[in-house]
Amino acid sequence: MLEYPALAAINAWFSRERKTPVAEWWWTVDRELMFALVALMAFGVLLSFAASPSVAERIGLGSWYFVQRHVMFCVPALAVMIGASFLDARWTRVVALLVLFGSIVLLALTLRYGSEAKGATRWISIMGISLQPSEFVKPGFAVIAAWLVSEKMKRKDVPGHILTLMLVGIIIALLLLQPDVGQTALVAAVYGALLFLSGISWWVIGALGGAAAVMGGMAYLFFPHVARRIDAFINPETGDTYQAERALESLLEGGWFGKGPGEGIAKRYLPDAHADFVFAAGASEFGILFSLVLVGLIAFIVLRALVLAQQQQNLFNRLAASALAVLFGVQSAINLTVNLNLVPPKGMTLPFVSYGGTSMIAVGLSMGLLLALTRRKPEETFATGLPIRSALRKEES
Repeated sequence: MLEYPALAAINAWFSRERKTPVAEWWWTVDRELMFALVALMAFGVLLSFAASPSVAERIGLGSWYFVQRHVMFCVPALAVMIGASFLDARWTRVVALLVLFGSIVLLALTLRYGSEAKGATRWISIMGISLQPSEFVKPGFAVIAAWLVSEKMKRKDVPGHILTLMLVGIIIALLLLQPDVGQTALVAAVYGALLFLSGISWWVIGALGGAAAVMGGMAYLFFPHVARRIDAFINPETGDTYQAERALESLLEGGWFGKGPGEGIAKRYLPDAHADFVFAAGASEFGILFSLVLVGLIAFIVLRALVLAQQQQNLFNRLAASALAVLFGVQSAINLTVNLNLVPPKGMTLPFVSYGGTSMIAVGLSMGLLLALTRRKPEETFATGLPIRSALRKEES
């Protein structure tokens, strides 16, 4: 048999007999979840081809401007995801802590030096690169909050819940000052999920839920753009519903099988067809069946992540992986329900699908940490590469 040097090198990297870091990673990472995430990224590239050219042409850019940049953003996002998945539990905490601290600092600086767009100050430019710090706050918070809660559950003398509540307060205050109600809701959802998983009293959860409802009411009273969106959603005749209406038209015109690549009409008049409303734009081109496959893939990722999280013996791994899965799932759900006009617009991206460099890389980091936290331990795997229980069942049969 002919031997090819390149093939031999690849086999050596992933060999189960050799104890290389790459081989150990390959046989311990959950490949089903990882390939599903890569497939979702591929869906994003495909939808970028469908939705982005009309947006670029409308604002005077080259037809493939957003497509090229979307593909370009996929490269570092994939590299960050794969790189983070090599980390062990200790290093996931270190990386998350650094990311969280840096993001909080940038959030504070954004209020002073950031650029304003659509009535909010959410972006800051560093060495010519525009960043949205709130995107990186979310995965950092999910992991560090899970660590604090897990330490409280193991040791009663650790003020884990108090520290987590203080952290939530700081982050939410900085987000509302921008203002960014959508990201605030995501942070609150992750915090609520951690409280639920930690077994905290229902009275406490109810009190915090009431506080969240009060904050929602205050957002309506004190943030005019929030009030306008809610009023327009409840009574479309009282506000600007142009984008929501175009999104619904785009969803409906495709039918079951779509109008075909490049044939969608409604998406040409949808301002954010490449970003927040990429799902609606894709539905007009590829149809409802394609959209259901995309939703099914997202659901598989969330459910697979939650199942893997509950299989973890380490309390921190279990809570952190669950928090990251909830973060991914809630963000996806918000984007999809906005596209379907079931909730007021919130400016939330669809992970790995919507256009946006900061969002893409932040989701890559989040999913890389999730893959790292759900990896099997090397000692739980025989030389066959099978988990111990599976290998024992195979030997018994």
